[in-house]
Amino acid sequence: MKADEIPRCPHCNQELKPFSVPDGTSWSEQYHWACFNDECSYFVDGWDWMMRRYSIKASYRYRITTPGSAKCLPLAVPTKSALVTQIVDPHLVLERTGS
Repeated sequence: MKADEIPRCPHCNQELKPFSVPDGTSWSEQYHWACFNDECSYFVDGWDWMMRRYSIKASYRYRITTPGSAKCLPLAVPTKSALVTQIVDPHLVLERTGS
């Protein structure tokens, strides 16, 4: 994948969506990219895994920091709607970041 292409989730093949990183985090980037497909197996299976492992009602979404990045990190979410209001237009992000 090229850095100027919209990345795809390796679990469901949906396009990842950029979201504005919330204030107060230690993340250095202004945007991260995540899979917001509620039917993605990574997200769906995460509910059971988090309950079994940590006894909490939460899941995680597939996330990368920048297009072209090989580094993926789970994005823990307490609800389906977590961070949805932070989603921004991917083409604007690619233009702004020069990716």
